[in-house]
Amino acid sequence: MTDLPVARRTVIAGAGAGLVSQLVAREAAAQTKPEILANEYWAQKGDVKLYVYRKRMTPKLGEKQPVLFLVHGSSISSRPSFDLTVPGKPDYSTMDAFARYGFDVWTMDHENYGRSSRTGTNSNIASGAEDLKAASVVVARETGEQKFNLLGESSGAIRAGLFAQLTPERVDRLILCAFTYKGTGSPEIGRRAAVVDKYRNSNTRLRDVGMIRSIFTRDGLPGAYDVAVADAMAAEELKFGDQIPSGTYLDMAANLPLVDPKKVLSPVLMVRGDHDGNSTNEDLLDFYTQLPNGDRQYVIVPHTAHSLGFSKNRHLLWYAVRNFIDAPPANPAA
Repeated sequence: MTDLPVARRTVIAGAGAGLVSQLVAREAAAQTKPEILANEYWAQKGDVKLYVYRKRMTPKLGEKQPVLFLVHGSSISSRPSFDLTVPGKPDYSTMDAFARYGFDVWTMDHENYGRSSRTGTNSNIASGAEDLKAASVVVARETGEQKFNLLGESSGAIRAGLFAQLTPERVDRLILCAFTYKGTGSPEIGRRAAVVDKYRNSNTRLRDVGMIRSIFTRDGLPGAYDVAVADAMAAEELKFGDQIPSGTYLDMAANLPLVDPKKVLSPVLMVRGDHDGNSTNEDLLDFYTQLPNGDRQYVIVPHTAHSLGFSKNRHLLWYAVRNFIDAPPANPAA
């Protein structure tokens, strides 16, 4: 484990006068707290070493910080996904935002991503769920918490959903961002299905600056993002090479659905950008209405495409997630 002190960044609110005032008040309160701490760990999945990363404020004596675990998607590893520094443009780190909100925030690089082991497998969704099982052992050991809040984005949401289905004893509240259920009517899933043999025939696919930029432009709403974000992400991510696993793309092109909503027992928040080309409201509401837990919410973030956490309206995502996790428990029926 390594302590990595992290410089404070200023929070800039981007959505609504009420939300701005709330975020300014929270940031003012945060000025009295210590700096954000960062720690690195390793989880073990058989012979595979998995990189695990954590950020939090120094806890006060007796303070209990709720745990939030973030699950990355198909093309970008953990820290560029959730702890990105964009030169001259603060407030793009989801980990920093939730650390300042008082959370103990974790993430990981899945097998064949980022700092984790390279094994030559295609790192499909099932493999990702097994990665999360291995990381959950580390989280439980370090925090003393056997259950934690889990947020996945894009194929990370499918990984998180499958993990929640298979390991309900580890999941407190589940947040599915930019999720895909069956992929019915999705333009992006249709594009992948058209070249599915490419993903079947190779365990890797090419990733370059153009591909990373396309994450923010392919849904036809480029104004929802700042191109500097894509370029900062590419600069960080391409340090790990130009090849990434093809398994999640193959799964999304040929093997959906991968999560059975009837077997997801935890409270669930589903969040979708209103221009997300990876799904439709009909597809996601089909999943939502089958969830057995009545503690559930469905949120649409306006003027946002597939990448919720890097949009100009990312603060609306953070607001929805924080309020869902912090919601008081419902009273049972008499």
